[in-house]
Amino acid sequence: MAKEKKITDVVLHSGIPVKPVYGPGDLAGFDSARELGAPGEYPFTRGIHPEMYRARVWTMRQYVGFGTPGETNGRFKYLMAHGQDALNVAFDLPTQLGLDSDDPRAAGEVGRVGMAIDSLADMEEAFDGIAADRVSVSFTINSVAAIIQAMYMVVAEKQGIGWDRIVTTPQNDILKEFVARGTWVYPVEPSLRLVADLAEFCARRAPRVNPISVCGYHIREAGCTPAQEMAYGLAIVAAYTELLLRRGLDVDDFAPRLSFNFTCWGKIFEEVAKFRAGRRLYARMMKERFGARNPKSMMFRSLIGGGGSAFTVQEPENNIVRGAYLALTAALSGAQTMALPTYDEAYTIPSSKAQLIALRTMQICAEESGVADTVDPLGGSYYVEALTTEMEQKILDEMAHVETLGGIVEAVKSGAIQAEVARQAYLFEQKLLSGEIPKVGVNRHVAPDAESQGRDLELYRVDPRAAEAQLAKLERLRRERDPRAVSRALSRLRDEARGPGNLMEPILDAVRAYATLGEMAGALKDVFGEHKEPVRF
Repeated sequence: MAKEKKITDVVLHSGIPVKPVYGPGDLAGFDSARELGAPGEYPFTRGIHPEMYRARVWTMRQYVGFGTPGETNGRFKYLMAHGQDALNVAFDLPTQLGLDSDDPRAAGEVGRVGMAIDSLADMEEAFDGIAADRVSVSFTINSVAAIIQAMYMVVAEKQGIGWDRIVTTPQNDILKEFVARGTWVYPVEPSLRLVADLAEFCARRAPRVNPISVCGYHIREAGCTPAQEMAYGLAIVAAYTELLLRRGLDVDDFAPRLSFNFTCWGKIFEEVAKFRAGRRLYARMMKERFGARNPKSMMFRSLIGGGGSAFTVQEPENNIVRGAYLALTAALSGAQTMALPTYDEAYTIPSSKAQLIALRTMQICAEESGVADTVDPLGGSYYVEALTTEMEQKILDEMAHVETLGGIVEAVKSGAIQAEVARQAYLFEQKLLSGEIPKVGVNRHVAPDAESQGRDLELYRVDPRAAEAQLAKLERLRRERDPRAVSRALSRLRDEARGPGNLMEPILDAVRAYATLGEMAGALKDVFGEHKEPVRF
């Protein structure tokens, strides 16, 4: 006789208990006109466009970058040839930290986890043969986002393309770096100045650039819950909005170009509810708190993708299946742009085969699954609507807690948010180890040969000759450029940094003179100093 299955309580990662059955009683008092509205209309719960994917499917933007600019350029063109319609650029750690490839601290890291960029010459090589006005480009860069964006703008200049025609998304979310990812350089206040300088400059001079992409993704990868991911993201975008308003900009001058980057791994319906609640809360915040009048200022435009932490070393081919569910979740969540981790993510920089499978996964989801046939297919579900309401309250509770810490900027300065994210990461890992959070092949249905799996994967190995070539190119650049022009540009950058003015023009001048990334970042360090991380337990 079969053993009766024990019914256990189900509690989502955000702390919301799930009932076995939902019905009309769970929506008592639910005002669909206020809480939902129509797709493409305030408060955008059902999506920010009237026809969503019936009119245009999500942008597919795989995360790409490794080795030298030339190698990365080849991978860009490979994916574009197979139907990818936008680029999402990964930089190596020295680049992210404002270090040149020949800096002693860069030893062993040049080109390892992304593309190495030392100067305008490298950016020209990375985008050789790729017209700056024909493809939108996202840069995962923060501390030196202003410099990297300036390099791309000068590449456009050299291609004869006006800044009004380029579409880029420099991540430029430094608060998230302090919380979760660690590629900060300068102290908090001057770092925020650089965020605002880039956003203000683009609002006035490059109107199609998305100058800030608030990235809850990395905070979630560091350990927070889905509700905290959304709450911290909304608190961060509010802080940037206040910063730009203090610059004298009107909210409708910049808010239509703000964007987001969030993850969607975990329970499908929890993630869908997170995004529905987030869109609603963002729309109300921009309209009621900040006085936005343009509906585009209230639209939560987001890249939604899977976090690499969702994928496992054990039985790596299972990650292809996980990727398909992530694509489905992102589509049901209303993504404008989608990116998926690759099945070999737990092992290596993605191979071309793995990236093609991830791209094909998104294409199959868009063109074969039917998920794009109608807008918000889960709208009206007793479970989804009730869960969205509960998720909204959880997010509000987390945002209120941030305010008790003095707001998100002060909470970052003190290390309070970092400590909470670390605490949640510990709790999650404990639940994973105990099996409370199931992971097939890890704590459920574990194969006897688990330790030997993954041996057939194509592992990326940094070619030391590539790093040597990068250093040789950098040495040649320094020898052939005009040293007086570089010196003048760097002196101007230091002088301007000591005052209150916008730093984008002096950065652009330094880029045009072929000053290196490390030289420009170093000039700013001379004035701003470097951040010292607060440690709390």
